[in-house]
Amino acid sequence: MTTATLQQLVGTELPIIQAPMAGVQVGALAVAVSNAGGLGSLPCAMLTSDTMRSELAAIRAQTTRPFNVNFFCHAPPAVSAEREARWRAALAPYHAEFCIHPASIPAGPGRAPFSHEVADVLEAFKPPVVSFHFGLPEPELLSRVRGWGAKVLASATTVDEARWLEARGADAIIAQGLEAGGHRGNFMSDELTTQVGLFALLPQILKVVSVPVIAAGGIADSRGVAAALALGAAGVQVGTAYLLCPEATTSAVHRSALKSDASRHTALTNVFTGRPARGIVNRVMRELGPISAAAPEFPLAVAAMAPLRARAEAQGSGDFSPLWSGQNASGCKEVPAAQLTLELCRALR
Repeated sequence: MTTATLQQLVGTELPIIQAPMAGVQVGALAVAVSNAGGLGSLPCAMLTSDTMRSELAAIRAQTTRPFNVNFFCHAPPAVSAEREARWRAALAPYHAEFCIHPASIPAGPGRAPFSHEVADVLEAFKPPVVSFHFGLPEPELLSRVRGWGAKVLASATTVDEARWLEARGADAIIAQGLEAGGHRGNFMSDELTTQVGLFALLPQILKVVSVPVIAAGGIADSRGVAAALALGAAGVQVGTAYLLCPEATTSAVHRSALKSDASRHTALTNVFTGRPARGIVNRVMRELGPISAAAPEFPLAVAAMAPLRARAEAQGSGDFSPLWSGQNASGCKEVPAAQLTLELCRALR
């Protein structure tokens, strides 16, 4: 087991990574966390090249501290007309309810994997940390990332995935427990029974790898941070707790759900993107799933769901929104991200 800390690995002052959360943040949250001594993260999977360039320029202008950029490594799926038709049939009653004409709904992906085009953008900014979800990019792409001296982090949800990541050159592994909000990082198996809680997963991964291991999932306060570090984690990654911070772009309906009793009931669902992700249970999850056999492969489920989300949110409803949240939303606070970052380390002083 390694004794290297997150601070030693990436040069932060605190053992905190702000989890990259696509759709609910841009660079402002990352800057706030990095300037407070943690590792702020920019989720890039949903950004165009121009937007990514703009966000990276803003981050570089506002902090000299280390920061992380995050990408997906999924294989783009083949579009199946039959599966898309089955999905749209499942959603047809909802489209009718909101007077959405099926012909007006575009098809196509909503998330792009890491690519050479993305690496071209990054090389101008040389981000010091690059993290990946759903495995790692091909060796040639990974070599480009290493070429500017970046540290490579990647998520593992099982021991086998952790071994795979270490063998292919990850500098640190993010052990993502079942409690974590948002998309599962699994990439070796779609079998959800392989997924376990953080404090069962963390010691198992620590036994078989020699690189630093970051704990992620259900950590919402300084006691959780201290517990993960006591088990041998080099640092912790926290996401859900930041969702109410003013620097986050979390929607009004999402914020309302996080502050309500509904936040205590989360589930893994594939109805929003086609891939299991943890969110607060809402109407469409109850009525279709939460795991629906009709949903097409990630990220193709997004297109037909998107107009339902837009119409419902315009009416103040989160019934069709991906209300991403971990199993422990108790740490969510409407305080500046810098303050929350420092509070997460209170028990370490």
